[in-house]
Amino acid sequence: MTSLRERIVLYACLTSLTALSIDGLLPALRDIGTEMAAAPPLSTQSIIALFILGMAIGELFLGPLSDAIGRRRALLLGLGLYAMGTLVALQSTSLPMLVLGRILQGIGVAGPKVATRAMIRDQFEGDAMARILSFMFTLFILVPMLAPLLAQGLMMLAGWRAIFAAYLAIAALLGIWFFRRQPETLPPARRIPLCPKSLLANAGRILASRRVVLLILATGLVFGAQLLYLATAADLFFDIYGIAETLPLYVALLALGVGLASFVNARCVSRYGMEAMARAGYAGLIAAGLAMLAASTLWSGRPPLAHFLLSAFPAFFAIGILFGNLNAMAMRSLGNMAGLGASLIASGSSLVSTLFATLLGRFYDGTLVTLAAAFATAGISAFVLTEWARKGNDTVIEAVR
Repeated sequence: MTSLRERIVLYACLTSLTALSIDGLLPALRDIGTEMAAAPPLSTQSIIALFILGMAIGELFLGPLSDAIGRRRALLLGLGLYAMGTLVALQSTSLPMLVLGRILQGIGVAGPKVATRAMIRDQFEGDAMARILSFMFTLFILVPMLAPLLAQGLMMLAGWRAIFAAYLAIAALLGIWFFRRQPETLPPARRIPLCPKSLLANAGRILASRRVVLLILATGLVFGAQLLYLATAADLFFDIYGIAETLPLYVALLALGVGLASFVNARCVSRYGMEAMARAGYAGLIAAGLAMLAASTLWSGRPPLAHFLLSAFPAFFAIGILFGNLNAMAMRSLGNMAGLGASLIASGSSLVSTLFATLLGRFYDGTLVTLAAAFATAGISAFVLTEWARKGNDTVIEAVR
């Protein structure tokens, strides 16, 4: 029997494939844009944003599939699609081909992302589930801290394509580990056949829950603010502060905020509850966003680096508090529809985040104003949505078979 500790580490590694696929490319975006001659309507921001769009598409299909055929098969199928997309990106000769590979990667990475959440929901619930998710995020955060540093090392040795070769190797190793060590968590008796009629009926039941829908929107806005930072980080640090080669160090420093928050949340959520922790996270995100916006206004959009870091670090700490709790709050009512529910929650929030980041990304003008406004807007809007969601019904939603 696999120990709880090993399962948490395995789930964290599988989930971190998403962050690895995003943060690992940050140091390479400017080189890719130069080599591929990026031009409208595609840009280097598309390499990040359309990966998330692909993930939203994959989540719609792989979540319900995991309810029908089991978590293990759905996750391994996702890893296979991810490997295919990685090969396309590795051999790409143009930006559209690279973006196509990234979309396929996004579709595939949805398998590990949705299936691991569903496996956790199969085994835990309530504050215990939030605690497990927070432990996962604590381990998971090492990836965005280390990935840019390792990726830059690979680029120096063999160019940016070596990053995709590393993605392929990591996916293969994780697939082998998962196949050999993780048992199925959804027994055949609890599976829901992949019938379009019942699938639509169950999706309708989940989306009829005001609580779930509002939490999807709130999660998407919070992730959208972070996604905007990820999509513009390389340009932002270079345009405002002239930072290029040391970019991975600053990315790691800010990612540390999310990691520390996840560790704190894992320790505190059992005592205070996920709703109280979420409120604290929102307070921090709103305060940090407004502080960054004030500094941006005072220095014409280009505040000193220290001011930016002193406001950005608390913003990412707040985001780290919010991630595990918002997901656990949304998943609480799903019962044996955890696969479909995780799919709708992840896909919906990914779609919202992509739209939010893409829309605001168009206003990026080489200053910090757009990012600061995104943090403040996302924090305030998501807080209102979450408080509204708390008034909704949180009883378990029964599946139609």
